Amino acid sequence: MATKYPKRPLPMAADLYGDLYSDIETAPKRDWRGYVPGLVVVAMGTLAAGFLSDHYGVPLTLMALLIGLALNFLSADARLTPGLAFASRSLLRWGIVLVGVRITAGQIIALGPVALLCVVAIVAATMGAGVLAARRLGQDSAFGVLAGGAVAICGASAAMALATTLGEKRTSQAQLTLVLVGISAMSASAMMLYPLVAHAFHMSDLKAGFLLGAAIHDVAQALGAGYSYSDGAGGIAAIVKLTRVALLAPVLAVVAMCLPKGEGAAKGPGVPWFVIGFFVLAGINSFGVIPPIVATGAEKAAAAMLAAAVTATAIRSPLSQLLEAGPKPLIIIGVATLVAFGLALAAALFLIG
Repeated sequence: MATKYPKRPLPMAADLYGDLYSDIETAPKRDWRGYVPGLVVVAMGTLAAGFLSDHYGVPLTLMALLIGLALNFLSADARLTPGLAFASRSLLRWGIVLVGVRITAGQIIALGPVALLCVVAIVAATMGAGVLAARRLGQDSAFGVLAGGAVAICGASAAMALATTLGEKRTSQAQLTLVLVGISAMSASAMMLYPLVAHAFHMSDLKAGFLLGAAIHDVAQALGAGYSYSDGAGGIAAIVKLTRVALLAPVLAVVAMCLPKGEGAAKGPGVPWFVIGFFVLAGINSFGVIPPIVATGAEKAAAAMLAAAVTATAIRSPLSQLLEAGPKPLIIIGVATLVAFGLALAAALFLIG
C-alpha cells in the first residue's frame, strides 16, 4: 500500500505543541523503509561535510550547511521527505541531549561568581537585543528569540534547538536557514577578528579567554580563537563557552514555558524531553562517572547528529523565501552579535581578573 503524505511538507522542527498535526489522523504513517532514502542523502552530505572539515580546517556546521544548500533541489522529491524530517527533528533532539557530556558543574563553578554572572547577563542581554531589533525592523518576536539566542548561546546548535522548541508556526524553515547562514558567517569573522582586538588591548590570558569564550558564536570557533591567542586563553575560553552551552537548557525551558498554547497544545508545563535529558546527562557528567572513552564517543555522536540535522534543514529550506526575506534578518543577527561583543569586551576589561 502506498504511503499517504499530507499535502504540506513535514515540519522541519519538532511539533511540540500540536501546531501542525493537532489531529492525529492527519499525521503520516509509514514503516522504517520510508525513512531510508532521505537518511541516506543526509548521511552522504554529512560525511562529505566531515571530510572537508577535517582536511581543510573549516567548521563542520558551516560545511554541512553549504552542502545541504547545494542539495536543496532534492527537496522536491517526496520520497526523501520522511528521512529529511526525521534527521532535522529526531537526530537534533538526541544531539542536544548528548551535548550535556561537554559540561560539568565544576567547570562552571571554577569561573567564579563574577564571571558566571557576567556570562548570564550577556546571554540575557543579547537575546533581549535580538527581540528588540526584530520588533523595530517589523519581524516577530519569535525570530528575535531565534536569532538572539543563537548568537548568545552556541550558534547553529542553539538555533536548531530554539527552532525545535518554538515550532514551525513561529519560525519558518526560511527564517531558520537565514539564521544558520548569518551565524556561520559572523562566527567565522569573529574567530579571525576578536583575537586581534584582544591583542590590541594587551589582554591577559584570563581576560582574552573570557572575551573570546563569551562573544564568539560557535563552540569550535570560540576554542580555535582562544588557543590561537595562547594555551591559557584557550582553556579559559573553553570553560566560558561551555558555560554558555550549559545555559541552553534553561533558556529552552523558559522559552517553552512562555509560549502561548493554542488548540491541540500539549498538556503540562511545556518543557521538552530533550531539555530534561540535557540536564540529566550534564548532572551525571558532573560526578565524573562517565568513562572518558564513552564521553568522547558521545561528543562525536552529538556533533554528527547536529551536523546531520543542519544538512537536512538546509536541504529542506525554501530558497525562494530566503531571497525574498531581504537584509532585515541578517541585520538582527548583526545587532545581537555587536551587543554580545560589546558586553563581553566591557566585562573582560573592567570586571574580570
